[in-house]
Amino acid sequence: MKDVFELVEQALESGGSEAAFDVVLKKLRSEKNYPLLFEARLMQKRNELGLPLIQVESTPDLPERTQSAYQQATVDAAREVGSLFLADGHIPSAWPYFRAIGESGPVAQAIGRIEPQEGIDAIIEIAFYEGANPSKGFELILANYGICRAITTYGQYPGTEGRDDCAHLLLSTLHGELLGTLKRVVGDQEGSAPETNSISELITGRDWLFEGNGYYIDSSHVASVVQLSLELEDPEVLKLALDLADYGKCLSSLFQYKGDPPFQNIYQDHAVYLRALLGEDEDGAVEHFRNKVEESLADGGESVPAQVLVGLLTRLDRYPEAIEVSSKYLTDIAPGELVCPSLPQLCQKAGAYKKLGILSRQQGDLLSYTAAALQSKR
Repeated sequence: MKDVFELVEQALESGGSEAAFDVVLKKLRSEKNYPLLFEARLMQKRNELGLPLIQVESTPDLPERTQSAYQQATVDAAREVGSLFLADGHIPSAWPYFRAIGESGPVAQAIGRIEPQEGIDAIIEIAFYEGANPSKGFELILANYGICRAITTYGQYPGTEGRDDCAHLLLSTLHGELLGTLKRVVGDQEGSAPETNSISELITGRDWLFEGNGYYIDSSHVASVVQLSLELEDPEVLKLALDLADYGKCLSSLFQYKGDPPFQNIYQDHAVYLRALLGEDEDGAVEHFRNKVEESLADGGESVPAQVLVGLLTRLDRYPEAIEVSSKYLTDIAPGELVCPSLPQLCQKAGAYKKLGILSRQQGDLLSYTAAALQSKR
C-alpha cells in the first residue's frame, strides 16, 4: 500500500498542486489532525497567491488585495477547523479558532447544550470568564459548585448581557431550597404543609419556626442574594427577593447582618424598597429613604443614600421628585461616579427641558444647556 508521501507525488504529477493538496487535506481530516489541517489550508492559499509556501515572516509586507485574500482564507480556515472540533465535542480546542476571528456564536451555542457534570472547568472558564456564554457558564458554576461559589462569582460577572438571568437563577435556586426546607419542617410539626409557594405566607403566624435562633438555610447567602436584587425589574423575580427579605426579618439578632447606608438593616430596608418596586406603599418607601438621606447628612455621611433615593424615584417614574433630590444633594458629584441617573438624564426622562436649561446654566454645563435649548424649540 502506498504511503501518503507517494500519493502526494502522484497527485502532483497527474493533477497539479490542487490535487496534491486534496490528498493532504483528506489525510489530515481522516486523522482528525485539525491544527495541521488549519496550517495546510493556509499553505494552500499561499500557493494560490504565489507566496512562499513555508511562511518565514509573521507579517509579510503584501499588496492590499493579496493581504485581504490571505486574511479571508485565514478566517475561513479557522471557522472550518473550529467547526470540526465542535462537531467532535471538543469545545476547548475549538474556542481559540473562533475567538481569533471574533465569532463566539458557534461556541456559545455548543456550550448552551452542555449539561452540568464533573470535569468541565475548562468549559466554565471559556463560558464565563472568557465571555463566550456567561449566563450558561454561571448556571454551570451554580450547578457544579453550589450557591456559595455562585454568589462570589456573580460579583465578577463580565458585562451586562445575561446578568439579570443569572440573578434570577440565584434567587430562584435559593428561594426553592428555603421553601422546600420550611415546608418539610411545617409538615413535620403540623402533619401537612400548606399549598403555597410563598415563604412570606408560610412563616406568617408561625413564630415557633424561629425560636431558639432557628434558621433553615445559610443566612449569609440570604443576605447576599437579597442585596443584589435591587437592580432587577421582573416582578416575579422581585417577589422572590421580597420573600427572602421577609424571612430574613424574622431571624434572631444573631443572624441580622449590618449593611451600608441606606440599607443598614439589610432585610427590613430591602423589603421596603422591594415592596415599592412591586407597587406596595410607594409613598411610605419614599419617606423611609428620605429619612435615610437626612440621617446620613446629620452624621456627615456620604451621598449614597441620596443616590439610592433618586434611583427609587426613577424606578417609580416620579421624576420631579428625583430631580428635586438630585439638584439638592448630588450636583457636586461627577455623573460617572453616580449609581443613579444624573440630573441631565432625569430632566431628559421627564421632558423637563426648561428645568434642564436653568440647572445646566447654573452649573456651567454647556452641552446639557444646548440639549435643553434645542429640545425646547422642537
